[in-house]
Amino acid sequence: MTKASSPKSGVKKAAKPVAKAAKPAKPVAKAGTKAVAKTATPGKAVTIDAAGVYYKQLNERIREAVAAGAKEITLVNVNGQRYIADGVAAEVKFTIQGVPGQDMAAFMRGPVIRVEANAQDGVGNTMDDGRVIVNGLAGDVIGYAMRGGRIMIKGDVGYRVGIHMKAYKEKLPTIVVGGKSGDFLGEYMAGGVILLLGMFTDKPEDPITGRSLGTGMHGGVIYVRGEVPDYQLGPGLHTQPVDETDMKMIRELSEDFATEFKVSAKTILSKPFVKVKPFSHRPYGNMYVPA
Repeated sequence: MTKASSPKSGVKKAAKPVAKAAKPAKPVAKAGTKAVAKTATPGKAVTIDAAGVYYKQLNERIREAVAAGAKEITLVNVNGQRYIADGVAAEVKFTIQGVPGQDMAAFMRGPVIRVEANAQDGVGNTMDDGRVIVNGLAGDVIGYAMRGGRIMIKGDVGYRVGIHMKAYKEKLPTIVVGGKSGDFLGEYMAGGVILLLGMFTDKPEDPITGRSLGTGMHGGVIYVRGEVPDYQLGPGLHTQPVDETDMKMIRELSEDFATEFKVSAKTILSKPFVKVKPFSHRPYGNMYVPA
């Protein structure tokens, strides 16, 4: 018997199905990966999880997100990472959930930062422009040598806040403190405005400011809600009554503060203010070269 041959013509073998490549998972914007820049679609919001992330890697991810065009960056689980948003020159809004470390917003030019907790030392070091809002307490040396922008702290602050502040060209740096301050507020101040309210404080029995307020200041002005005893002022300084020009500035700052922290501007302005200004642009000149 002859073997029946299978038909070859006119019949095609079915092609084996080719497995489709799985779609890549959408990148999660965690600070420990390279995914942040991919998720930062221009004009979009980005969330970066800072839990357990070293400060250098966190700041790399922040810079990547800004470079990719993110306009809103939320940092969650922040726990002491320093240098956040340092040197950032862009119109971007940061929301920080947790406590940022030292020197946040140093050399910053443009961003808005809102911290939903306390902040450590050195906020706004040499800051050039932008806004920093801290919905809590802050440490020492806030606004060191800042020459533009605005810093608002709802609660108390530490020592040497506003040291070496200076107004640069058309810019007027301002610091508003809703609580009380430590020693040497406005030390060596060369320009700008500090407004001290003494209202939202964890130290109700303490004086509104520590020792040596305005020591060595040779520019700018410090406004204080209420009174400051002479013994708490730096050498050669005394408080002065405010005039209408001063009150215009105090009202503007108070209303801005009230809007940010949802408190009453009317209550802030219900008490008199005094000002402290330098008595000389060379307060210690005679100690070195006779005037």
